[in-house]
Amino acid sequence: MAATKSQGRSFTIFMVGATTAAAGIAYFSSGSGKLALIIGLVILAISFGMFLKIKPEEGKVAFAAQPFVTKLIGVVVTLLGWLTVLFGIHATSSVGGRMTTSIIGLVVSLIGVLFVLPSAANKNAIWKA
Repeated sequence: MAATKSQGRSFTIFMVGATTAAAGIAYFSSGSGKLALIIGLVILAISFGMFLKIKPEEGKVAFAAQPFVTKLIGVVVTLLGWLTVLFGIHATSSVGGRMTTSIIGLVVSLIGVLFVLPSAANKNAIWKA
């Protein structure tokens, strides 16, 4: 979501460049794919320049320090879920066991991402000032 017209224009150009570059990567073996990649990268560079040009117009952002321990706990919980999936797949050879450990790991990761990390970011949110 863009707050100003220039931010919206820059973001639109960025999305066009990213899409063109991705299409160029997908069809890199053909000549048109290489051309699309080059054009996409040029468009991305133009959009980055536009972003940097409008950055001083945004002004100061009210930002307070977020609680480090809560963020660290969120990251640890998320990584714990990922490791549960990773090691659970190797721990058992049955499909049911692998599915169970994968679902448990996914739930643990989602708890970290959807509950613990946002609570850390919302402690000193700028709209609560």
